[in-house]
Amino acid sequence: MTTQILYEHPLNEKMRTWLRIEFLIQQFETALPITDSASALHFFRNIGDLLDVFERGEIRTDILKELERQQRKLLNWAEVPGVDMQLIDSLRGQLKERGSVLMSAPRIGQYLREDRLIALVRQRLSIPGGCCSFDLPTLHLWLHLPQAQRDEQIELWRNSLQPIKSSLDLLLDIIRNSAPLRKQTSLNGFYQDNGDDADLLRLRMELVDQVYPQISGHKSRFAIRFLPLDSEHGTIPERLDFDLACC
Repeated sequence: MTTQILYEHPLNEKMRTWLRIEFLIQQFETALPITDSASALHFFRNIGDLLDVFERGEIRTDILKELERQQRKLLNWAEVPGVDMQLIDSLRGQLKERGSVLMSAPRIGQYLREDRLIALVRQRLSIPGGCCSFDLPTLHLWLHLPQAQRDEQIELWRNSLQPIKSSLDLLLDIIRNSAPLRKQTSLNGFYQDNGDDADLLRLRMELVDQVYPQISGHKSRFAIRFLPLDSEHGTIPERLDFDLACC
């Protein structure tokens, strides 16, 4: 069976930020349940990175604008003959509902920022080995609490992120499914094309080639250079097939 790898590349700053938020939330959720210091530090490091991302730009405003933009796009789709109106109405309802929840939610990340334990751990993460038990007795104590008590605390932290997570999950799902993957071919390791106002490039390749894409560009134009994993001895096929979607 052939293994395929899917790469995604943002074509604007808002998409770059959204993919980072999605990645960080997925990362800290893989550390759950927290049973030892290793999983705890993985969790708190990702929470800290997430709060750093939240502090840059108008994330809530950008997401609300995109929720509205996708509703307008769906309205245009409604005029296409033979379209699944039930699906269109369902998606529009979900977009509207997520927007209402996000608009009425507290400032993104505020609940996490105000938590004393998160703040204490966050201060020490930049210090090599700074989360030892003698540096952070609070964390050491927390790790010895009953598992159920820790799980309850973590669930409150996760729930505080639900308004942004559910909005982003829906938006990214719609954007990713807005264009199909189509077969393309690069010549001598290079490919370029117009972005047609796209937000996201999705590129699928065969693992067997051991080649990865280096993508540059923006929503109107992009270029892809394919490079071998082994930079000294690896080679690039003269013609390399891959699947590409401009979403």
